[in-house]
Amino acid sequence: MNGVHDMGGMDGFGKVEPEPNEPMFHTEWEGRVLAMVRAMGAAGAFNIDTSRFYREALPPEVYMTSSYYKKWFLGLEDLLVAKGYVAADEIAAGHAIKPAKPLKRGKFTLNDVVRVMTRGKFGRAALAPAKFKPGDRVRAKNIHPATHTRLPRYVRGHVGIVERGYGAQVFPDSAANEAGENPQWLYTVVFDSAELWGPDADPTVKISIDAFEPYLEAA
Repeated sequence: MNGVHDMGGMDGFGKVEPEPNEPMFHTEWEGRVLAMVRAMGAAGAFNIDTSRFYREALPPEVYMTSSYYKKWFLGLEDLLVAKGYVAADEIAAGHAIKPAKPLKRGKFTLNDVVRVMTRGKFGRAALAPAKFKPGDRVRAKNIHPATHTRLPRYVRGHVGIVERGYGAQVFPDSAANEAGENPQWLYTVVFDSAELWGPDADPTVKISIDAFEPYLEAA
């Protein structure tokens, strides 16, 4: 989707200021938010791409003024309301008012912790042969999906070179909408800086992105 979260190539935000010795969590509630998101995902309420989509869909003024984990918290609220796991009046009240909607995998227990903390694998069997190979010139399609996508706006319409392929992977654009995994080939595509930023760009800089096959066409 085109949203405020897709900030690559945007001007006017100043330089990134890394925080020295930044802690994992600045306050206790941030850790609780992470735990809730992981637990609800593990219980089958949503997948990682759906979770990302709801954070990306926050209004721009909310997104830009919220901390990292506040975005997670607000996105989780919207997602659970949309999926019927909690009602807006229950959030306002701070407690359940009616029986909860059953979770796909049942209640989250201590026995689920190891599984949840193990990074998922997203490689899948390919549905068709790969269209591209390393060395191919490709153009990122100038598309503007209304829902989740992993194609940055700043590369759309521009030509790059396929550097490597990673096999078929779960396609986020489908998974975010709960439309199935729809495995698609994934590639690293390299762009010259001048191709993206014009003749004044640093000629020594190249930009690499990982792009799914439906994002690309032969150039």
